[in-house]
Amino acid sequence: MPENTGQTKIENPTFVIGVIRWIVRRLSSGRHALRRQTILKVGLIIVFLFILTTGLTQIEGLTPYHTTKYRDAPRLQGPSASHLMGTDQLHRDVFSRVLAGGKASLIVAFGAIALSMTVGSVLGWISGFTGGFLDRVLSLTMDAIYSFPSMILAIVLVAMFGAGIGPMIWAVGFVYIPTYFRVTRAEILQVRETTYIEAIRAVGASNTRIILRHAAPNTVNAIMAVSSFNLADAILTVAALSFLGFGLPPPAPDWGFDIQNGQKYLQSGSWWLITFPGLMIIALSLGFGLIGEGISDLVNPKRKRKRV
Repeated sequence: MPENTGQTKIENPTFVIGVIRWIVRRLSSGRHALRRQTILKVGLIIVFLFILTTGLTQIEGLTPYHTTKYRDAPRLQGPSASHLMGTDQLHRDVFSRVLAGGKASLIVAFGAIALSMTVGSVLGWISGFTGGFLDRVLSLTMDAIYSFPSMILAIVLVAMFGAGIGPMIWAVGFVYIPTYFRVTRAEILQVRETTYIEAIRAVGASNTRIILRHAAPNTVNAIMAVSSFNLADAILTVAALSFLGFGLPPPAPDWGFDIQNGQKYLQSGSWWLITFPGLMIIALSLGFGLIGEGISDLVNPKRKRKRV
């Protein structure tokens, strides 16, 4: 008994130290590789500016005007010195609403990806490592979900759960679960056949320990690369749901809703109502896409561009 107790006390610190060393190695190698990754740096700057702006606009008084009411401004005024992006049909400042409109998109995108990453990765680890009947059932289920058009599936789920941030997170997150399942399962299928996994299993390690400590860390690179691209796609999905009326209830600032509301006045020449929210959606999606491209270059040596 004393020997087993002592072994347990030593084993846990060893695991923690191993995780810390792995994180330090990743950060150190990433810091040096980042110097040659212009695409990744540009994407990080774009996303950081959006997150910073969204956070600052939640502090009262930092936006030029109120985002939901403004009675003194002219109606449907074009961009000017006093209103950089013009005003809408309710005399509200478009610039203030654009600054605050990224809150819902970022919350839903990050929340949905966190949900889908957790559920999809865990199911992929279990399915790929255990195999057998469970693997076939999960694979068929995920293939069925993946084959369904993602936008239509998200609309159906939001219509079932109701409009709002919470239902959007569940709906968008459910759409991306098969993506993480397929990525992690493919990685685990390769790892479980390696010699060192067989040696660990021969020693008597449990399946849970093998998956969490030895197999799952090999899927981190693939998960990170996929997550950035999914974040870019999630921003577009959130905007489409808001455009269709499944986003935040009015008059809360929301890019997709503002575009839907502004299209009514496009023929009358009020182009700024949809142009600036649309540019924000494109810029944020582009930022996440650049991050995904940069991460893919870092974790996949075959994709790395040759320096001249």
